[in-house]
Amino acid sequence: MKINLDTALVLIAAAREKSKEIGVPMVIAVVDAGGNLVAQQRMDEALLVSIDISRNKAYTAVAVKIPTHELATVSQSGQTLFGIHTTDGGRIVIFGGGFPLKIGDEIIGGIGVSGGSVEDDIKCAEAGLEKLTAIGNS
Repeated sequence: MKINLDTALVLIAAAREKSKEIGVPMVIAVVDAGGNLVAQQRMDEALLVSIDISRNKAYTAVAVKIPTHELATVSQSGQTLFGIHTTDGGRIVIFGGGFPLKIGDEIIGGIGVSGGSVEDDIKCAEAGLEKLTAIGNS
């Protein structure tokens, strides 16, 4: 399975529903396995800065192959990846809201959500992940 526009829009819809449920407008981005943007939506009233952040969270999750909140842990001062956020043209995001999209062990893309607290962003991105799992199991 590969991420295509139809799948990306389904994942975005799931993240949007969670966003509506928690009452925080978000920007949601989905990238393919190469980190290329497939689809992105900005909900009404979502922060403008979240456009770039959501896309870069999705990219980061694919580029480093782990969720961005896990990267946050290992990129703190004194840790093994300290300074990684200054690489790759500043595209690397070291706070939560970005997840690799996997089918089995294969990374097929990434999802990034931005607009609320890190916890809110993670909840919405996880809604997209759950939808991917449902699609992958059908």
